[in-house]
Amino acid sequence: MIVENQSNLKVHFAGVETLPHFLCTNTAAINYSLFTIFPFIINKIKNGNKPVFTNIPNIIDTNSKHTIMDSGLFSLMFGAYKGQKDKKFIEKWMHLIIDFINVTNYQGTYVEVDCQKVLGVDEAWNFRNYLKKNVRNRIINVFHIEDGQKGLDKLIEYSDYIALSIPELRILKKKDYTYRLAYYIKNKKPSIDIHLLGCTENKLLKQCNFCSSSDSTSWLSPVRYGVIDTVGDKKRTKNLKNEVLIDKYKDKIYSLSNKYNLNISEKALLNYSILIYQSELLKIKYSNYAGDQD
Repeated sequence: MIVENQSNLKVHFAGVETLPHFLCTNTAAINYSLFTIFPFIINKIKNGNKPVFTNIPNIIDTNSKHTIMDSGLFSLMFGAYKGQKDKKFIEKWMHLIIDFINVTNYQGTYVEVDCQKVLGVDEAWNFRNYLKKNVRNRIINVFHIEDGQKGLDKLIEYSDYIALSIPELRILKKKDYTYRLAYYIKNKKPSIDIHLLGCTENKLLKQCNFCSSSDSTSWLSPVRYGVIDTVGDKKRTKNLKNEVLIDKYKDKIYSLSNKYNLNISEKALLNYSILIYQSELLKIKYSNYAGDQD
């Protein structure tokens, strides 16, 4: 269990590494959060001695029932900074993660350095064992297709919190394996916690509600794509009654922005209001499919 008396999967709202985003989910009473360490570490690497440490992780963790810190490796290897990274670079990344946790005193869960696709399975185990010995926080170990069946069994025996990458299975056209993999893991080790990386699909949430957690940035879709999920269907944000939304949330937004010294423009006020509204709607939706999200 990731929280006391847990009986179903808890959806973590991802992308809250920026304080305004977290204030939106927090205002919407979202209890489960995921942020990436990527922007903090990449700034350190790009700017040398420029400080990267921040109080944002502890603000998130203190105001959430459960928090996950992602390693940022996906962005590093396949996103804006994609490209082959050698062992020396990944090792440096790992030590920056450790430094970040120690200096910020972050207390939540974090995702391991799952570098199987770049350095291979054996090196991933070396990093995994090093982190387990040198970091106090609970760790999520990640299964990738490169691990194979024997690697999966070994990981189940070793770990108490394991993640499956749903985007990876989707790319490999093996998304339907998600339930079978999750069921196999849970049946082999009933005490284990399972996280579904990048997953808020209705069918999978319902099928896999025996898992412990999942995450998604779907709640950011209104500002990314101009589309809002209203539980029953989707509609364009331009069709929303903006004045009504702003009036509903502005007092809470201004209260939190004053607390954390944030300047809120009129455009930001509207965007934050839409994101809060979307978060509230998705919490209802996730509750319908995965179970209680409080």
